[in-house]
Amino acid sequence: MLRIIITHPGGAHKDEFLACAVLVASFPVSIYRRDPSEEELADPCVAVVDVGKRHEPDLNNFDHHQFARDADPTCSLSLVLQKMGIYEDAKEFCPWLETAEWFDCRGPNDTADWLGVDRESMAKLNSPLDVTLLRAFAGNSEHHSGEPVWEVMKMIGADLVAYVTNLRARMDQVAKVEQVWDLEEGGQGVKAMFVPRTDPSIEDASGALSWRVRELGMEEEVVALVYPDGRGEGYGMRRYDDSAVLDFSGLEQQPDVHFTHNRGFIAKTSCTDIKRLKELLLLARA
Repeated sequence: MLRIIITHPGGAHKDEFLACAVLVASFPVSIYRRDPSEEELADPCVAVVDVGKRHEPDLNNFDHHQFARDADPTCSLSLVLQKMGIYEDAKEFCPWLETAEWFDCRGPNDTADWLGVDRESMAKLNSPLDVTLLRAFAGNSEHHSGEPVWEVMKMIGADLVAYVTNLRARMDQVAKVEQVWDLEEGGQGVKAMFVPRTDPSIEDASGALSWRVRELGMEEEVVALVYPDGRGEGYGMRRYDDSAVLDFSGLEQQPDVHFTHNRGFIAKTSCTDIKRLKELLLLARA
């Protein structure tokens, strides 16, 4: 159990703000913005974040500034997420994380080059949310439970951890029942991913199935997802990555299809027969 969290004084950055937020979500303790003592660095009940020049996860010291200049971009948030065992999933599910690592370790110029944008574009990514929260965090040397900034940090940290862990859990559920359909028509293959209805049902099976396609490295093969309709007994069908191979608007006259979007990217059917679902996919070929 943690007793306190210490991070550096002075200007605040997204890196240590989020690292402290994730810690506070699990350990609702006070945050002190000052340099740590040697005794505190040696105390595993004190988390030292982004200061101290030590990375010692067993002692809850999470600094990266002592890493080699050419090391892979790694920030204090990365180290905290590694300690929690969710770093790899967070990096996969949260596209902003790698950018945050680059920005904190390499600065705006190198990050802009890495992203393939000009330096001026980096400032356009900020909003009052970034500026006001970081300014408020930097404005006090201590943050305690019940205070607005601390409570917002706890909410952000809890939401981040819940998003990553819940998505992983849903993907693991999908992985147990998913099917890859190889359809054939006129010598041209169509590949779709299917998840059947389960009891209990899988929350947002469509979203989890989409992430599974990426995890399996099948982004260039899969053109459609078929999943239980959350509003009925049938199934939803949608294009994966908005593939132009399918146009579901062409199914609007099918008797068992009760909804098609006029842009063609999604359809809903009362059908539960797998053979018929495959037939509908083939009928939707653009």
